[in-house]
Amino acid sequence: MEQGYLTLETGEVFEGVLIGAEKDSLGEVVFNTSMTGYQEIITDPSYAGQIITFCYPIIGNYGVNAVDNESIDPALSGVVIGDLCEMPSHFQSIEKFSDKLKSAGVPGIAGVDTRLLVKTIRSRGTVKGYLGKTKGTEFTNQEEKFWVDQVSVKKPQFFQNNGPHVVLIDFGYKKSILTALLAENCSVTIVPYHTTFEQVKALNPEGVLFSNGPGDPMALQKWFPEIKKISQYFPTLGICLGHQLIALAYGAKTEKLAYGHRGGNHPVKELKTGKVKMTAQNHSYVVKDESIDAKVFDVTYRNVNDRSIEGLKHKHYPVQTVQFHPEAHPGPSDTEYILTGFVKQIASLGETQYAVK
Repeated sequence: MEQGYLTLETGEVFEGVLIGAEKDSLGEVVFNTSMTGYQEIITDPSYAGQIITFCYPIIGNYGVNAVDNESIDPALSGVVIGDLCEMPSHFQSIEKFSDKLKSAGVPGIAGVDTRLLVKTIRSRGTVKGYLGKTKGTEFTNQEEKFWVDQVSVKKPQFFQNNGPHVVLIDFGYKKSILTALLAENCSVTIVPYHTTFEQVKALNPEGVLFSNGPGDPMALQKWFPEIKKISQYFPTLGICLGHQLIALAYGAKTEKLAYGHRGGNHPVKELKTGKVKMTAQNHSYVVKDESIDAKVFDVTYRNVNDRSIEGLKHKHYPVQTVQFHPEAHPGPSDTEYILTGFVKQIASLGETQYAVK
């Protein structure tokens, strides 16, 4: 294996050996605290343009299987790990982690002091990094790419079932969201992120789900009016980026966290019951507390660690949002009731629709 380097824009350099695709990459360096689920993580479209650092010290020990990809083509920019296991042991394993990276065209670096790297990110805040054979590169202030456009479907896809019809608006959806809806017997139409209210209405769904996705939610500002119309007309659930977009469509504001929430162990309190759920999360942005109109939304969930908003419920329309991932994968299934409850809600409402104001 060839020696390589991860150089941060703040000047720190981390040495290791190069794995995966033989190419350099530039991206936002983030970290994930999950102990398992590396296959789902590297195929999650929400990581588009980012270099993921795995906190867990050994990656690749159970290989890669044929069923756990969250998307067809990984969109991340690179992977940073501590110890690489090249002799996986699992009955479903079909290839090694390093081979998966290579076939997906994703560069990586192993043998890195990931503990020090994560401590650096936590002290510096999320920074850009350059992964390659040489130290350092020119870190320019290039405009952030519009990642949603790269990961969203280009044309509608329909999945037939016997239950209520859900339109899944794709900003970079995870396959597990679709799987969860199909498991609840829903028919699902996946549509591109730029689908208008009139186009959604023509599909005649019982409910609409705004998916997760990558990047700054303000990059989608021109679609806020359509998002608001859709949520006022159909029972709606927003997940992660979808949560942020619905809040923004109703006049709230978002801000970027110092180093985001990424992992499968984030405690979230349900304010109605006082119960704490362990959740799977993957996001850089949160809805700002003071920007929420208390006449429009109730805050339903809060992060136990930093008190950030984790969920909203509209006071008049059947609209609810969560910042975390109720479908998990990877992560705990404490909050899967949110998805199942959404399906039960739209099934009970049937063809009921709500006048646009």
